[in-house]
Amino acid sequence: MTSSSIPAHSLAQTPGDSRHQFLKGVRVLDLTTSIAGPYATMMLADMGAEVIKVERPGTGDDARHWGPPFLGGHALWFLSVNRNKQSITLDFLEDDGRAVLHDLVRSCDVFVCNHIPRVQKKLGISEEDLRLVNDALVHVSITGFGLTGERRNWTCYDLIAEGYSGVMDLTGEFENDPQKVGTPAADMLAGMDAAFATMAALYAGKDSGTGCGIDISMIESMTRFLTPRIVSWLGSGELPRRSGGRDSVIAIYQTFQTADEPLTLGLGNDNLWARFWKAVGEPDRGADERFDSNIKRRERREEIVETIQNLLSTRERNHWLSLFAEHRIPAGPINRLDELTEDTELADRGLFYSLKLEGYDDVLPQVGTGIRFNDSSPRAETPPPRLGEHTDHVLGKLLGYDDARIQNLRSAKLV
Repeated sequence: MTSSSIPAHSLAQTPGDSRHQFLKGVRVLDLTTSIAGPYATMMLADMGAEVIKVERPGTGDDARHWGPPFLGGHALWFLSVNRNKQSITLDFLEDDGRAVLHDLVRSCDVFVCNHIPRVQKKLGISEEDLRLVNDALVHVSITGFGLTGERRNWTCYDLIAEGYSGVMDLTGEFENDPQKVGTPAADMLAGMDAAFATMAALYAGKDSGTGCGIDISMIESMTRFLTPRIVSWLGSGELPRRSGGRDSVIAIYQTFQTADEPLTLGLGNDNLWARFWKAVGEPDRGADERFDSNIKRRERREEIVETIQNLLSTRERNHWLSLFAEHRIPAGPINRLDELTEDTELADRGLFYSLKLEGYDDVLPQVGTGIRFNDSSPRAETPPPRLGEHTDHVLGKLLGYDDARIQNLRSAKLV
């Protein structure tokens, strides 16, 4: 697909001035790479925080190189989680570079990194190290296994976390191999946890001025995602197994094939069960005492599923979805991404939009937060930054370095 025909061209463009200001005045120093950490700091930036992204000179965030696909030479994975930030480059392994980092830490309220504990100590960026520089700092660590325990220094990616958590064992059809979730779920969940915890810590410290250490484990974030499954297992001893598009608790909660396309159908309570059969013209079946509870329906699940499948196979998906919407039956399509991003309801709520901003050759597609405040949703104010784009601005305007000092840092290849 050529850049002149990318799907982003069909998206509404944001005016570029609608970022919410709930966290105005909060400054975040972001040393993270990849997805989890950048997603966390982007959420904070969307809420009004000033985020300074510190990257390695020459290479930057790992995700800058995760492609194809690229857009205008920029990796789209990177572009997806880095809006509303400033980027500076800094090598803080040397004393002069570390002095710059400490000046930045002194000027910030929040510090976020995704280095394992051993590397944090080696680089001098652990909570213990940085508390000596800024005692009021909210220090956020996002790692695979957390900061404690025998596995604390093991490296981890989303795939590894999904395997540990149990979600892969429960994803896919039982007769097939375990499957990864179709998005970096552990990364995104850990990022959300980090943003949520940061805001809680900021709120707690707003009067006392005390700092906080936050320890986010990707595996624990992903594991918490399975809470209903885990609690059910622990409280019953019934081990759930992957069931594809079906659910092992609610009797009728799965995918069905229609005459053309599949749909999802969830009859999660007795009222919905009766309403479904009334909608399809068979009210007596909905009133049948043999099926009047989820327990009874689970006992006869195969029989019921076969009956519903035979019925839904007689008409196209759109017919059934229209009928179910009319009768308030929970059902929906199984969208491909092209169908999802063309959903006018989601577009009208501001979930998908594009940016047309100076310095970029094409529009930049973005996915919003999906959170609305007073009937408005935060949008991007600035695009994902180019590597080191704001180095001079941050060093000069924020830290007050003169031109000579900045040039010396450049000559030493520290920025």
